[in-house]
Amino acid sequence: MVPAGASGLKSTADGTYSIHRDHGCQVDESPESSFNLLQAGSRVILPAFTLHSFSLQLPHDSMASNASFDVSTGADLQEVDNAVNQTLKELAQRYDFKGTHCTVEFDRVKAEIRLSADDEFRMDALVDVLQTKMIKRNVPVKNLKLGDLEQATGQSVRRTLTLTQGIPQDVSKKIVKAVKEGGFKKVQTSIQGEEVRITAPSRDELQAVIAFLKSQDFEIELKFGNYRG
Repeated sequence: MVPAGASGLKSTADGTYSIHRDHGCQVDESPESSFNLLQAGSRVILPAFTLHSFSLQLPHDSMASNASFDVSTGADLQEVDNAVNQTLKELAQRYDFKGTHCTVEFDRVKAEIRLSADDEFRMDALVDVLQTKMIKRNVPVKNLKLGDLEQATGQSVRRTLTLTQGIPQDVSKKIVKAVKEGGFKKVQTSIQGEEVRITAPSRDELQAVIAFLKSQDFEIELKFGNYRG
């Protein structure tokens, strides 16, 4: 800050700065004043100072530049519902199912399909029709777990089919182990609930991991999505 009446700040040869003021200007000459200018044309010597430059080092997030994707599994439940409806239509039209008591019930909330048939032979035929309709609707039949055959009234039987809608923990651990043993040194894996996240410095490495996982059999159909980076 330049005092009242000062004309400006000038540097001197000895590294100090002088403040010059015009003659006739009123200046506060009290002891409390920051600058005691005794007479017109006098100069005030300020201590020399040095400007220092500095840089702010921010923590480096090594994962910020990495690419990643999530491995998941599951069926489109609407397509499952469509497959069930098509199965029921075929049962009503096929001669070998006329007069039978075969039923198909889809529980969307539990992702279960409950079947009932007159006997074990017709149960096998019913399962075959259902799986065929699912394949046509792109429903992953590998995620369809057949329950035990249960005896009902007389010769009639029941069976519950369960759809795997998330990667089980034991399968997630197998995926993590397979990637680590696959020789992908820069690839990192982490279990995120019912999904597995794969992270790598480049997309090429991620593509290599995808190709590797597709070549393995984890008894469920894997899906790859949520690409980042």
